[in-house]
Amino acid sequence: MKHRLERVNELIKRELGSLLIREIRFDAELVSITSVDVTPDLKHCHVFVTVIGTPGQQTHALHLLEENRILLQSLLSKRVIIKYTPHLHFKLDNSIARGSRVLQIMNELPPLEIPEEEEDDDYDQP
Repeated sequence: MKHRLERVNELIKRELGSLLIREIRFDAELVSITSVDVTPDLKHCHVFVTVIGTPGQQTHALHLLEENRILLQSLLSKRVIIKYTPHLHFKLDNSIARGSRVLQIMNELPPLEIPEEEEDDDYDQP
């Protein structure tokens, strides 16, 4: 059953991605679906979205997705034939921004100096 859910997740992710490109125009530079998590009963689907842009553009993109949720569910039901068409729940995924911030902090750190190993006089080699 787990593999079936993984296939459904990937199928919905792919189809929603193509629907977003065709159906909705965003102000943000980039809106991308990073992952999809369908509940085992196939009635709910959590869609994690990454929005590259200002915080205002991020909230506007989520607002547009919520406004067009019924349209997206309807179009999705025509493209993906499963027992139930899941109710879509859009959530902002900040993992890319967090990862970029961590890399920026790591690049700002001074290089680590490794001290030269001192020879141990107590250790005799045969």
